[in-house]
Amino acid sequence: MSEDILRSLIEERWTALEAEQTTGEHRLRVSHLPIVVEHDNALAVAVDHHGYRHVLVPIPAHRRVRPGLDGPVLQLRKRPLEDDESYQTYADLACLRSDLNDLFTELCVDVLGTAEGHPENPLKALHHVLDRWKELFRTHGSPLTGEQLAGLFGELAVLCRLLEQDPGTHRLWLGPGGHRHDFSSGSTAIEVKAGTATGRRPRIHGLDQLDRPDGGALTLVWFRLQPTPGGSLGTSVVELVDRARGLCDDEGSLLELLATAGYRSADADRYRGARFLVDEERWYEVGPGFPGLTSRGLIEAGLPVSVQNVEYTIDLSGDLPVPLTDDEVSRVIDDIVQEAR
Repeated sequence: MSEDILRSLIEERWTALEAEQTTGEHRLRVSHLPIVVEHDNALAVAVDHHGYRHVLVPIPAHRRVRPGLDGPVLQLRKRPLEDDESYQTYADLACLRSDLNDLFTELCVDVLGTAEGHPENPLKALHHVLDRWKELFRTHGSPLTGEQLAGLFGELAVLCRLLEQDPGTHRLWLGPGGHRHDFSSGSTAIEVKAGTATGRRPRIHGLDQLDRPDGGALTLVWFRLQPTPGGSLGTSVVELVDRARGLCDDEGSLLELLATAGYRSADADRYRGARFLVDEERWYEVGPGFPGLTSRGLIEAGLPVSVQNVEYTIDLSGDLPVPLTDDEVSRVIDDIVQEAR
């Protein structure tokens, strides 16, 4: 069963269960799914007395469920359920934050799809998926700094423009994984810089960040941002994340990219006040005459490249280089999207 069908199915079942009369405090409203695993038992979804959503993975009564997952977002426990016709034990995974239902849906789609592919051991499939997703639910760790949030804001702004053209272009966002360019489709690349100080002085990291792809083109995007903390002006990083998630055709992959970049959905509340106004947005073709140090340029000048960990600042505050026009920017976006298809 495809992810889209699974997603529609469980959302439909949860919605129907939520419309039913509330059950007793320790009871669940359950809907079995057309996905059969070991011993001809069906996977199921449920809603409890508090309105929290559950996914139920049938297991033999003697099997143990992994301990330690007991909130504040997810809860996993062993639960026996009995009706007039049957008695079955389940691994019960519940989301205890209704505001994260959309994220829980993606987790459950992954759980159900993996269990369907491994019907002989659905509990192992559940644990495997939780291991892959655990980073997305961590609430500890160092929060992103103001400078990091500004950088993420710029990258998300460009990502949303790409996703508007093609909902699968999140796969072009390579910056979180350490690629030299933030976005790349092979021969077309985009590097994004953002700052909150006056002027246009992006910081360049390494001798290859302004190197064009072999036989291709590189565009540098500059955002000057004005922080507006605690106000209603501007756009928050959380709002851009939500917009990208709405545009993307693979929310799970996007969430993994965000987590790699240091942003986790469980930490969204702490970032809601990080709002920015875009004072300036400029796109530049990185070509001959563009300021910068590159390995290719040094080699062409006959100089040995024997230094590492180079960081420097370029000044784009003057009239040169000339930024791209709106039509030229649109062509850059079209080129990188078309090349990726």
